[in-house]
Amino acid sequence: MSTSVLPSTRALQQVIQSRPTSDGDGVKISRIAGRHYNVALDPFLLIDEIRSDDSRDYVGGFPPHPHRGFETITYMLTGGFRHEDHLGNVGSVSAGGAQWMTAGRGIIHSEMPEADNGSLHGFQLWLNLPADQKLCNPGWRDVQAGEMARHQADSGAQVTLLAGKLGIAGADAVALLEGPIRTVTDAVIADIRLPAGSQLELLLEARASASVLVVAGGLPQLTAGQLGVFGPGERLQLAAQDEPAQLLLLSGRQLREPIAQYGPFVMNTMDEINTAMADYQNGQLV
Repeated sequence: MSTSVLPSTRALQQVIQSRPTSDGDGVKISRIAGRHYNVALDPFLLIDEIRSDDSRDYVGGFPPHPHRGFETITYMLTGGFRHEDHLGNVGSVSAGGAQWMTAGRGIIHSEMPEADNGSLHGFQLWLNLPADQKLCNPGWRDVQAGEMARHQADSGAQVTLLAGKLGIAGADAVALLEGPIRTVTDAVIADIRLPAGSQLELLLEARASASVLVVAGGLPQLTAGQLGVFGPGERLQLAAQDEPAQLLLLSGRQLREPIAQYGPFVMNTMDEINTAMADYQNGQLV
């Protein structure tokens, strides 16, 4: 019986362009999501970027709404968000902080923006839950900027790790970072800043998914607003062009399970979606 040998270095396999849209109460966002990307992004379901200096683009926020079957992670670069939910949780995060919410069997929450002199810039990620965890107890927590794991590489690259474990190759040794957020899918989420012309080599689980969103600047074959999806391998090599680059790294254990989604509910079958909608309409979601 033959066994497949994974390449040592991950190769770029797909480029996905973010698209402008709106959500909540008219909030303007750039989004990467959709059934045709589920396999490439697994275990991530959605990547939203909110970025504006005009409060009219986001002031309506996201009034109370339900979720079931997945997790959300909101990470802010400028400004912040205030969270409230039916469990009585209330909290805010500002620049450099994150909010981690597990919808599980059901949660009703609101997310309202808190601008910094009119500016708001951040991300929300939807992270899938495995079938046997979709109806787990809901939960929420704030992770402030000071709790993040940080590392400066020999090249001057700066890595801020929100979630999971990440190895960073150096000239003489490998630095191991461990973020404050843990997920059942072993998700790795990192904010990476590369000086112009610099390089960085990351060590990831060889069979985990790996994608990189370019927030600013560029990489070979990738420009701002594009997500690069990389194939399997132990090493991910990143190189900035002739200007600094900012990146969002997303990696995780692929679930390879059926996905059924309708609006704020993500389950494995349409019967489960219908149950979620009925539970919400009947007041039994939470």
